[in-house]
Amino acid sequence: MTAPGRGPYDLAVVGAGVVGLATAYAGVRRGLRVLVVDRSAEAVGASVRNFGFVTITGQRRGAHWARAKRSRDIWAGIAPQAGIEVLHEGLLVLGRRPEAAAVLDAFAATEMGEGCRFVTCAEARGMAPPLACEDAAAILHSPHELRVESRDAIPRLARWLEDAKGVSFLRRAAAHAVTPPRIETSAGTFDAGAVVVCPGDEFAALFPERIAAAGLRICTLQMLRLAAPGAPAFGAAVMSDLSLVRYEGYSALPEAAALAEVLRREQGPELDAGIHLIAVQSADRSFVVGDSHVYGDAPAPFAREALDDLILAEFDRVLPLPGRRVVERWTGAYASGRDVIFHDRPAADVRLLIVTGGTGASTAFALGEDVLADLFDAQPLKTET
Repeated sequence: MTAPGRGPYDLAVVGAGVVGLATAYAGVRRGLRVLVVDRSAEAVGASVRNFGFVTITGQRRGAHWARAKRSRDIWAGIAPQAGIEVLHEGLLVLGRRPEAAAVLDAFAATEMGEGCRFVTCAEARGMAPPLACEDAAAILHSPHELRVESRDAIPRLARWLEDAKGVSFLRRAAAHAVTPPRIETSAGTFDAGAVVVCPGDEFAALFPERIAAAGLRICTLQMLRLAAPGAPAFGAAVMSDLSLVRYEGYSALPEAAALAEVLRREQGPELDAGIHLIAVQSADRSFVVGDSHVYGDAPAPFAREALDDLILAEFDRVLPLPGRRVVERWTGAYASGRDVIFHDRPAADVRLLIVTGGTGASTAFALGEDVLADLFDAQPLKTET
């Protein structure tokens, strides 16, 4: 990436994770001259340590669900232009218990269930051939989701923004102060008329007192990549009962309480570790599988084998694949808060934006549009359901 000029820029974005890149894209679509500043040479955080799964079904009802739908549409439009492969689309939710079926029935009856349908085990196996669905209480299929390989998609997105859209990138530079029109960094001072700070889980660099007042914490998760000899091609991602008590679009429904009670009795350790199953497939037919959720004031530096074992056990119950083996293990971390996003206005021409529910890949593009509408058009960003 070429060295950027000193400006003036119309918009500076601090942070080159998916939220920062999506905000930069929203700026480009407005015809703005955009600078992105990031302390790393490339994306190394939560934006590349996830499923690459753009999830609509199960997002918090209301504004956040609507943002996920809009972001999915933007992803679908950008991907072919940026050379990002969409590996598969759609989602299968395997309800193994009657209580899970009740949650799925209730979900399907809401506006969030539009376009979703119940499928037979045979239909589901057409999309996920090894699915253990013979005794399933219900299987819901959503056509809305799409899956990209995050570790490839985010760098490709950044290169496309620079090469095709004229976004300037300042890498290996820490932003020390943002007081438009001056942006002070470790690589010098730059001029920009407005700034959006997207710090992810970096709470101490810019506006630490505002982030501290929001009571944000760090969620650490564990994930795995599995290889299986002769694994068939999948046409959808897979979730199971545990997801129905974690994703708010399901868990906020009254019917979820009965499922939570059953899961507490039958899979208490999984609930304690915040485990739910998501399985997605990569181009080489390996699977990205996860994940757990452990909360604290800093990322947990050491992965726990016991959590991996619980994740793998749920995977094996839902997708029994002979000879499957773990080929990669990693941890990720993201900001967690009371709401699904944290949005603040440190100054008239500065915005602070953090996705605090682990849904950055799913909602960032619409959030980028919304935060710029708040910044430039005085259209307040909705945080309520």
